[in-house]
Amino acid sequence: MAGLAGLAAPTQLFAKTLPALEPLQILTARGPVRFQVEVAADNASRAQGLMYRKSLAADRGMLFDFHTPRPVSFWMRNTYISLDMIFIRADGRILSIARNTVPLSEEGVPSGGPVRAVLELVGGRAAQIGALPGDRVVHRIFPGG
Repeated sequence: MAGLAGLAAPTQLFAKTLPALEPLQILTARGPVRFQVEVAADNASRAQGLMYRKSLAADRGMLFDFHTPRPVSFWMRNTYISLDMIFIRADGRILSIARNTVPLSEEGVPSGGPVRAVLELVGGRAAQIGALPGDRVVHRIFPGG
């Protein structure tokens, strides 16, 4: 072990850092639904997104924060699982939902207008919870969150 004196054990040196999770709720007509989400708030994390992941738990997701409202378009390049993309206005209300996106597709999925954020959930989850345009998303980046 020459050269590693004073460092953590080798297994700790290469341990993968788990992403930080934050609480998020979607207030639907059926009631609130809670998630734990990773937040992608810079260009690098937004570019990486959920690419190369093989699974996503039903209570997990990724929130892409663009900080200022703008029209956006996503694609599924290098994304192996179907996702629901929930496009969220600056006031925290859902503008539109792209349901069950096609894995590995390079076709653009547009927001349909200016949004502050996009929430990605496992494909089919938005329908399971009854999420619809106009529903409110509660998270620290939105007013009242």
